[in-house]
Parts: sequence; C-alpha cells; structure tokens
Amino acid sequence: MASVLKRDSVFENIPSIKAKTLRINLNPDIYGTFAEIGAGQETARHFFRSGGASGTIAKAMSAYDKDFSDAIYGIETDGRYVTQARLKTMLDYEMQLMEERISRENHPDRLFFSYANTVATIDFSKRYKGHGWIGIRYQLDPTQKEFDEIILHIRFKQNEARLQQETLGILGVNLIYGAFYKYHKPKKMLKYLYDHIDKDTLEIDMINFSGPNFKDVDNRLMSLQLIKNDMTDAVMFGPDGNNLLPAAVLYKKNILALRGSFRPVTKVNLDMFEKSYDIFIRDKGVDQNNTIVIFEITLSNLKASGEIDEQDFMDRAELLCSLGHSVMISKFQEYYKLVEYFNNYTKNRIGLTMGVNNLVDIFDEKYYRHLSGGILEAFGKLFFKDLQVYLYPMKNPDTGQIMTSNNVKVHPRMKELYKFFKYNGKVMDIIDYEPEVMHIFSRDVLKKLMNNDEGWEKMLPEGIAEIIKERQLFTRKADNQETE
Repeated sequence: MASVLKRDSVFENIPSIKAKTLRINLNPDIYGTFAEIGAGQETARHFFRSGGASGTIAKAMSAYDKDFSDAIYGIETDGRYVTQARLKTMLDYEMQLMEERISRENHPDRLFFSYANTVATIDFSKRYKGHGWIGIRYQLDPTQKEFDEIILHIRFKQNEARLQQETLGILGVNLIYGAFYKYHKPKKMLKYLYDHIDKDTLEIDMINFSGPNFKDVDNRLMSLQLIKNDMTDAVMFGPDGNNLLPAAVLYKKNILALRGSFRPVTKVNLDMFEKSYDIFIRDKGVDQNNTIVIFEITLSNLKASGEIDEQDFMDRAELLCSLGHSVMISKFQEYYKLVEYFNNYTKNRIGLTMGVNNLVDIFDEKYYRHLSGGILEAFGKLFFKDLQVYLYPMKNPDTGQIMTSNNVKVHPRMKELYKFFKYNGKVMDIIDYEPEVMHIFSRDVLKKLMNNDEGWEKMLPEGIAEIIKERQLFTRKADNQETE
C-alpha cells in the first residue's frame, strides 16, 4: 500500500494551501494531470509555486479555444462546455492518456490522478455570477483496477473574475488534498473543501463520490451534509440515490412539488401526488414530457425532533426512491421561498400540492414578520406568475366535515386576501380523492410501526411495508458512517 494511505494526526489542524500542495508534491507516488478550462490554470499554479512539482505534475493544460477543446475532447451532444458531461469527458481522456503513456513496469507505485474543471466566471455585464464543474479521478492503491472519483458543482458569489479564479484555485487544492488524505472521512472532507475560503464567496450545490474506496458512502447523505453545513440552500437526488444538480434538473421545466414529512410515505401522499399530477398535465400550457415531480422535505422538518437523525433521513429517502421519485431537501420553510428558488431556473408552470393545514399556514402572518412588506410581499413572490395550488381536502376529526378551499378557516384579517387568490383561480381543489385513505397520517403510521401495532401496513402504498420490514427502517439507530 502506498505511503499516501498512512493516516496521521500531524495535519489535523488546517494546513496552509502551500503546505497542502507541498505535501502532495513531496509524495513520490502521487502523479497526474491538470486540465482546467474557463478560469486559467489556477489550481496547477499553486502546485508549481510550492516547489517539487516535477514529481507530481505530468501535464497541465487549458484548452480555452472551443475549437481546440473540441479537437481534444470531442463535441458534446448538447454543444455546451460547462457541464458534468464535459467534465467526465475530460477526466476520461486525461486518465486514459496517463495509463497509455506512463509505464507501470517502470513506475509500479505511482498513484495516477486526473484533476479537471470546466468553469464560466462572471461575465462583463455581471448578470451571471458564474459556475463550474470540478472533479478528480484517482487511485489510492496502484493495483486498484477501478478508479475513485469525486465530482462537484459550484456557484460563485463574488463579483470579480479575478477573485473567482483565486477561489477556484484554492478549492482545487482542497479537493485534491482531501481526495488523497481525507478520503476515509467523507463528511469531514466536505467541510475541508472550504479551508481558506469564505462560505459567502462560494456555493457547493452538488457532490457525488464513487469508486471502491467510497462504496459505503451514500451520496444522499452527502447531499444532506451540504445543507447542514450551509454550503447550499437546496439539494436533489434521483431514484438511483445519486445527487442531481437542481439547476440542470429544473431548467425550463414544468414543476409539480409535493411537500411532506414522508415519515413514512403513505397512501395519502401517493393519492395527493397522483390526483394533482393528473390535473397538472391536463393543463394546456404543460408539456408532460417537460415536467418534473419533486417530493420535497424541509430541513426544519428533518429537525422536528431536535437534531437531524441521519438514519431517519435515509429511511425516508429509501422509500421515496423505491417509488421512483426525485427528492429535494431545502431550507425553504416558507412556500414563497421555494417558488422563488424554482423561478431562478424556469418560467414555466409551477404547481404546489398541499393539504388544507398547509394552506392555512400560508395565510398566517407570523411567518412573514421579517419581511418589510409582510405577507403582501411574500404573496407577491408566491403568486406573481402562473402558479397553481392543488388542495387536498381534510376531514375534520371533530365534526366529520370535509374541509376544502370553499370552507377552509383562515384568520379573519386574511379572509379578503384569501378570497382574492381563491376567486382568481390560484387554488384548485382535488375533488376525485380517495375518501377511504383520508384518515391516514404519517405520524400515526410511524407510531403504530414503532409500537408493533397491527394494521399500519394497509396505510402504505403497495410494497412499502415489505421494504420497511426487510430493511428495518425507522427502527434502527443512526449509523454515522464515520467517526466525527
């Protein structure tokens, strides 16, 4: 095993960027290439400056010209350059060259790596702040056949290209250093990416780990860390468990979002989704093939019982993914913030599916006291465009009355405001609901499940109860994957 795998505590304190690059440069086994497009050779520059780079850097390049870049890496199907696909192409190409040109017989202990980024910094008009894809493909053992890989997406918050370039260079060093020396602590490694970087200058909104040394890393849990560490406001992952870039998934899409605890997902949740989706796609302005459905959980919901229970989060995610859904975790406790976020990426139709209680909360002034314009400012952001609320009815447990948009009770001061949105067609009742499932609430199912009571299985969608039993979901203690 190469010397890089030795775990020591000498560097537990935050080392300087020079110390990080020098440690890598002085390791005789670490050897690879740098391919940086869009912001200069900012990462490689740090390695050159620290000294001893000849033992580390096989090649450093910047294929700035698009024609030249296409001649090296080929043309992407979408014709774009700052994409995950382009980054993957770069990593593939550069690593293949390493293996072809460096003899294993002459260098049996070499640990190959390929670092790449494709970035667009802020434009001259300062309308677009800039973003980019960064990744490293590498090995921790010269005999391993499959490479490890870490890929992340960033958004710049600084207003000068020069500052963005400097930030990118530091981030690149942190990533390479972490990949070799902190790989066994992936959650901590995420925090180390911000060494010597102010969080106000950079957002990391997606990261994926893959490869033999990350086989026990669940990328959904890594998404959760991005939110917990204030690195971003929202993350998404798909049914396969891999993290998705929200901007790419939501771009110019029609969006139907269903918020809930999904602890566990119930027949009511599924009925809400299915019935609202049927209404949504029948809208003449909605193209079904350009529509995405999102099951959203707020960070505050995950913290409902105190600190976030990561195992509880994973159990919820497991069930939603098993049903084939994309999941979003967000910091947006208020609905208007969620809609604002969606509006950053699409101007198409947005639908929100919710229950009566959620609608009542929207018209509660206490959630908007921090806004100078109060509830009117929030509603201007929530309903300023073609947004539709799909309301699922609720049965009053005391009277048995079915509560809909027609008889919902909002605060007296909010009645006229509610009428305005109701009569302007912003709230639509789901009328073909399943009456026999209306009594089901996730909290009641969870209570029955944990107390081993009978009958909870019938409250869940087909196959969900079997998954819960087989994998012992919601009954296991948290497993934090690594020592904090």
